[in-house]
Amino acid sequence: MRGVSITQTLEPIVSTSGICDWGNLKASLQEQIAKTSASDKTFPIIAYPNTVTELSQVMNQCYGNGWRVIPCGKGSKLGWGGVGQEVDLIISTDRLNRIIDHAVGDLTVTAEAGVKFSDLQKLLSQTGQFLPLEPAYPEEATLGGIIATANSGSWRQRYGGVRDLLLGISFVRSDGEIAKAGGRVVKNVAGYDLMKLFTGSYGSLGILTEVTFRVYPLLEAGSTVVLTGEANAVASTSKTLLASALTPTAVDILSTRLVKTLGIGKGMGLMIRFQSVTEAVKEQSSRILAVGQQLGLTGTLYTDAEELNLWQSLPKHIWEPLSTTAITCKIGVLPTAAANTLVKLDQLTDSTGLGLIHAG
Repeated sequence: MRGVSITQTLEPIVSTSGICDWGNLKASLQEQIAKTSASDKTFPIIAYPNTVTELSQVMNQCYGNGWRVIPCGKGSKLGWGGVGQEVDLIISTDRLNRIIDHAVGDLTVTAEAGVKFSDLQKLLSQTGQFLPLEPAYPEEATLGGIIATANSGSWRQRYGGVRDLLLGISFVRSDGEIAKAGGRVVKNVAGYDLMKLFTGSYGSLGILTEVTFRVYPLLEAGSTVVLTGEANAVASTSKTLLASALTPTAVDILSTRLVKTLGIGKGMGLMIRFQSVTEAVKEQSSRILAVGQQLGLTGTLYTDAEELNLWQSLPKHIWEPLSTTAITCKIGVLPTAAANTLVKLDQLTDSTGLGLIHAG
């Protein structure tokens, strides 16, 4: 009866088309939603507000009736984070999917939280710009979900993480009130930094509705150096690299099994990406290749389509494991402990255990 009551309450706000019963959801979304609760109870209803005003009214009803809510975008990362008890309603930002403003000259973009990351990148590329994030499931990930899970990727070495790129947010509080923090300009220092608080909050502080990001120009050229070999040599090369004047855009350390899975060598791996003008890329790639080889590592240079394929396949092995019983998790480690952490991971897991550490 409670599900009927929720439907009757929300239909005047979001219309019949804005309410979806559990049985009509895609199986993939059902699977993701089920991961959010320790209860065996199914989730009978998902609401799709079309505007921020509708979302505000829905949340106000949830607040007044004491309904327990989980927000989502496309649902690609609903299985991340803590597990709750029974949930009364799922609220999706899927229909809050409008680009609000792209200030090309100011290098900023403002969009609703339900905009897909892949769609935003396509728009930015038309003006030679991009948002330097590499989230899991990029074709499905929404901007709100990326912020909620603090899902940055390999580019954090050069550009920082999600919170470093985020300039402003608007959100709906648990009581339905609309609030905002930050702004649409790069130099905005007024008020408490709620953007950092919301980054990685997993939807616990409110539902994001609008976000403003700092964006960057696409770079002229790029190449990736892959060094493989003994863990101690990888650790030494990484330390030398990060203390040098070289400016890689990405530095990843790969476990022995991940190197083998990718077919890029033997032993632990170090992937270093350089993106800049052509001459700078060539010079920096040559220098780090020489450093690695001096320490006994095997070096390979990847360019053009081969390089792009390498970076596209790397995260898929982490976020889309072949085993249905795989446990995927994120941890934070000190740079000095990175190589040793991957060694211990290999010791503690079976042949399917893969490890990847982003610098930055």
